Amino acid sequence: MTSVPKPLKYLKPHYGTLVDIFEQWSDAQNKRALASILSLLGMVYDKENNRECLKYRLLAGYENETISEWGHEYVRHLAMEIGLEYSANVEDDEQSVEYLVPVALEAVAFFFKHNAEVDAIDLLEELNLHEAVVNYVTKDTFERVCMYMISCSPLLPPPADTNYLQTARTIYRKLGKPAQCLPLSIRLGRSDLIKEDWESCTTRVEKAQLAFIMARQQVHMPELIDDDDEELKACMNNTNLSKNYLNLARDLELLDPKTPEDIYKSHLENTRADATLDSARHNLASTFVNAFVNAGYGTDKLMTTEAEGKEWVFKNKDMGMLSASASLGMIMLWDVEDGLLQVDKYLYSSDNHIKAGAVFAIGMLTTSVHDETDSAKALLSEYITENNPAIVKLAAICGLGVAYAGTNREEILELLLPIISDTDITIDLSSMAALAAGLVCVGTGNGDVSPVILQAMMERMDSELNHKYARFMALGLSLLFLGTQDTYDTIRETLKAVTHPIGKQASVLMQVCAYAGTGNVLEVQKMLHLCAEHLGEKEDQLPQAFAVLGVGLISMGEGIGSEMSLRTFDHLMQYGEPYVRRAVPLAMALVCASNPVVGVLDTLNKFSHDNDKSVASSAIFAMGVVGAGTNNARLAQLLRQLATYYHKDADLLFVVRIAQGLLHMGKGTMTVNPYHHDRSLLSHTALAGLLVPIIAMTNAEKLIMTDSHFLMYFLARAMYPRFLITFNEQLENVSASARVGQAVDAVGQVGRPKNITGFQTHETPVLLAHSERAELATDKYIPLTNVLEGFVILTKNPDYQEDEESL
Repeated sequence: MTSVPKPLKYLKPHYGTLVDIFEQWSDAQNKRALASILSLLGMVYDKENNRECLKYRLLAGYENETISEWGHEYVRHLAMEIGLEYSANVEDDEQSVEYLVPVALEAVAFFFKHNAEVDAIDLLEELNLHEAVVNYVTKDTFERVCMYMISCSPLLPPPADTNYLQTARTIYRKLGKPAQCLPLSIRLGRSDLIKEDWESCTTRVEKAQLAFIMARQQVHMPELIDDDDEELKACMNNTNLSKNYLNLARDLELLDPKTPEDIYKSHLENTRADATLDSARHNLASTFVNAFVNAGYGTDKLMTTEAEGKEWVFKNKDMGMLSASASLGMIMLWDVEDGLLQVDKYLYSSDNHIKAGAVFAIGMLTTSVHDETDSAKALLSEYITENNPAIVKLAAICGLGVAYAGTNREEILELLLPIISDTDITIDLSSMAALAAGLVCVGTGNGDVSPVILQAMMERMDSELNHKYARFMALGLSLLFLGTQDTYDTIRETLKAVTHPIGKQASVLMQVCAYAGTGNVLEVQKMLHLCAEHLGEKEDQLPQAFAVLGVGLISMGEGIGSEMSLRTFDHLMQYGEPYVRRAVPLAMALVCASNPVVGVLDTLNKFSHDNDKSVASSAIFAMGVVGAGTNNARLAQLLRQLATYYHKDADLLFVVRIAQGLLHMGKGTMTVNPYHHDRSLLSHTALAGLLVPIIAMTNAEKLIMTDSHFLMYFLARAMYPRFLITFNEQLENVSASARVGQAVDAVGQVGRPKNITGFQTHETPVLLAHSERAELATDKYIPLTNVLEGFVILTKNPDYQEDEESL
């Protein structure tokens, strides 16, 4: 009130008198002037909450910016009363609210003029007019407005959440920013908008940047590109991912292959941990560690060397041979040409397990990369036919699922659907085919696939549905609806006809997947209700385990929700049923994948010593996922201690070794977190890849610890380098200075706040941790996207002068 003239401060006792005088006056001009003064006084002295500030402002008029004559605080108070008046009138249906719109728009114009865009957006939201914000933004304010609207989106109920994203996209479109529009179009899940963004690009370089973003999200739309433009096709197909990844490794001096012993560092363990472990099991653990650590490098010391390769495979038994030969797919990740040459020699093996591993490897090495020849389909379709052994068919099915996740291609489904519906074959083949079909059509709600899986569930006998693989049939059905929210009601009703407990399992899992990453509080509450039920001995408890995963899965995309979920997990761990406790570490892994938060690591370390072996194995695996690809020294120390602690327990030691492999994944250059593009885009295919091993861990003793350890390789779908690589306009590698630091939430803050803190300056290419952000440290280039992550194209700044940098 400091800017209010002195006489007004002493008018409090006379407020009633002034109101009476106002009623008696007839001179229109003076009456309006007095109404303006009463409007100001009503802001402070209105005791009965009659919204007199607004009442007298409407009587005084609001033309010619008179609304701003009493300053900023007055306009904010007026905006609040407009919101209250609107709410009161909407409840009382007969009242019209049209008279509020002109004064509200005057207030919005004032806010935009005085850098208070946040207040303007909030006021328009109260009146359901948020689309009107497009008329007020300028090139100076659009960034702040869009950032605020996008950040508000997860906190709003549907359909307001998607409306906000659409409005933000309209603003970016108006200002000609296709690289900012595209992530919003992807989040809205609309291919027509993606096409619109592509066509709005004015230069070919902009299209290349969009192709890079689409490749990272696995949105494959080759029809957008001209047939003869090979360079743009290579960008969208991710063809050069392997080459650029190896260039990064060369820069960071990581090309030398590592052995499992380099990871275990047995000399630092207090006992000879491996002495008591039977050698086939030890070799199997080393196979996985070797695959994860050397993933994508194309060389290792066990499989790719001529002499060692075949020897190493035969050091494993049965399904271990499958995992050993399949590990080639992980080592040759993304390198289709060289990878197929390496795998080829195992395809002609007389041992079916080795052959099956090689078949799975083909699917794995083509993941995230689309090649023109469609080699994965050409090769794998041979092995899926009747006359192949069951184990080879199983591997071919898994390979197709991993290779073509998210493509929604009909010709792949034509191979898989007959296997799902065939009741004469074993349930494991049928279940994995359902999972593969779920991966291929992830998040599409494909109406051709869901009835087939439902039919298979109904036709199978109860004894078959009790099989350990049956849960993957439920997962396959659920993945179809990943992130689609409430589009699954009819399927859920149909599931009630399935009398076997798998019906309830699929129903919960579907609900969980449908709201994955939305942060929907009501759905989290439903899951917590399920977790709190105390079921009898004979009741199926698996739905409770899925509900716990659901709490993590739904809240993982949103900061506050994630923190709240971690607090909730503590309660579930203390008071929950055994099945609930076993799933808690896995849910924590989902929330913090590749993000080693100290508090979470300590909690998981505590759980890893639990009396219940299943809780301990879940916690150890979760530690691996939480630290995946980070080389976190503290976690490495904890895992070495666990290897010593469990040196006599072969099963748990096996899980510890896998966790060590995950921690050093890609020698510390990868992530399995499904969020990217500054944690704003959720990759459905990556999340699906992460979910498969996590669902397998809900029955670790019968799956991961016995003969189904190859399910770990589904993580290949979630693995991606966490780099920033910069290109010039000719798409050649160029080095530029970049600051890398902890990301700071600057949404809605005044002025020009810094986006990162505690930064270090590096030359690109650089690595980015989960919570880090990069920005250019030079004005020499202008990036084509506002998020510096993955592949970024830089254009030369025409206004840049050399001497500025030296100063």
